[in-house]
Amino acid sequence: QVLLVESGGALVQPGGSLRLSCAASGSISVNAMAWYRQAPGKQRELVARISPGGTTNYADSVKGRFIISRDNTKNRVYLQMNTVKPEDTAVYYCNFAILALQFRWGQGTQVTVSS
Repeated sequence: QVLLVESGGALVQPGGSLRLSCAASGSISVNAMAWYRQAPGKQRELVARISPGGTTNYADSVKGRFIISRDNTKNRVYLQMNTVKPEDTAVYYCNFAILALQFRWGQGTQVTVSS
């Protein structure tokens, strides 16, 4: 079972940038991967998705601001967050994009956007 560990979350000011990392314990080169987030009192939502070939999809709320990428040689997935807004505040999780492979969720990494 491939384990995924998120990191990089921090307190950042509105308009700032942040880069989240997702480290996998094994190869994920054949897997579509995704970033999700969950704000207090809200359901978890899909933020961005990237296919094995690099095709990306984004939630409308982050389109044009966030960039998902992957480095299969390092078994890592990244989320570059630019021009962040207070509404981006949430715990961010990475996982396989295919629901059948979402056996477990990690602790996520906290992103707080505040001045």
